[in-house]
Amino acid sequence: MLACVGVTLGFKTAEKIGNAYGTAVVLGMTLTSLLLVIVMIVILKLNIFFIISYVLIIGSLELIYLSADMYKFDQGGYLPLAFSAVLMIIYVWNNVYRRKYYYELENQLSPQMLKEVAACRIPGLVVHVLLRVHSWCPLIFNRYVANLKALHSVIVFVSMESLPVSKVPSEERFIFRRVEPRELNIFCCVTRYGYTDVPHKDGSLESLLVEKLKEFIIGDYGSSQMIINGGEIPGASIENLATEDIIQDEMIEGSPIEREIETVEKAWQAGVVQLIGETELIAAEGAGIAAMELITRNLARFHV
Repeated sequence: MLACVGVTLGFKTAEKIGNAYGTAVVLGMTLTSLLLVIVMIVILKLNIFFIISYVLIIGSLELIYLSADMYKFDQGGYLPLAFSAVLMIIYVWNNVYRRKYYYELENQLSPQMLKEVAACRIPGLVVHVLLRVHSWCPLIFNRYVANLKALHSVIVFVSMESLPVSKVPSEERFIFRRVEPRELNIFCCVTRYGYTDVPHKDGSLESLLVEKLKEFIIGDYGSSQMIINGGEIPGASIENLATEDIIQDEMIEGSPIEREIETVEKAWQAGVVQLIGETELIAAEGAGIAAMELITRNLARFHV
């Protein structure tokens, strides 16, 4: 209804609306005839001379109508084509996004291959930053593993998420999840920001991740212990697992939690490798088209 009211207010005259309607009708007739020809060839398998006769007779008449209607293209006839272009762009974008989504799910790194590669670990922390994570292992990580033939000691997949709120509390900004088995030291992290938040204003992304990762490991270890013991750990609960008392109780030298946190610290000290899943290129003020083209080509070659 709003579209009809908008078209009427925009065109103001019945003549332009009629031109738009005529273009839609003629294009619909032409496309129907083309589809019918495909049905004749593929499904009905009619005689080729009958098909040629149909195209020459019916197709010629419709092309005459279409060519006559195109003379009024700038007088309202462009409207159906504009609507079709918008709908086609939306459909193509959605279809390509769905294909990408399922392709990443079907071609992600298998747990068995990951275990084989994980047998060879090198010191360091890998922070793989993505705009969106469809699965625990993004597709670009396959190429990274295939070329390196080894994994760093700690790997964190980071997904940026923008929420429709003003600010996200710092304690709710990082959400971690562990990729099993535990000894792989692979984690997924979602960083959430509101529309007025400034990302990483309190420090670098790596340092914040390391601190929050340690807190997650402590909480995850405490949660696992509660499950094993039927939820009965003296003085502990899901809500207070990250408190100082629980940290002191569980941080016994040689304990699993102490070894895992030590692994994270050693990886952090050995160095950080950042992998960017998607790149956003912003032109500086005064940048020319030739310079932007050169940068884009070099960036594409770098990703390949």
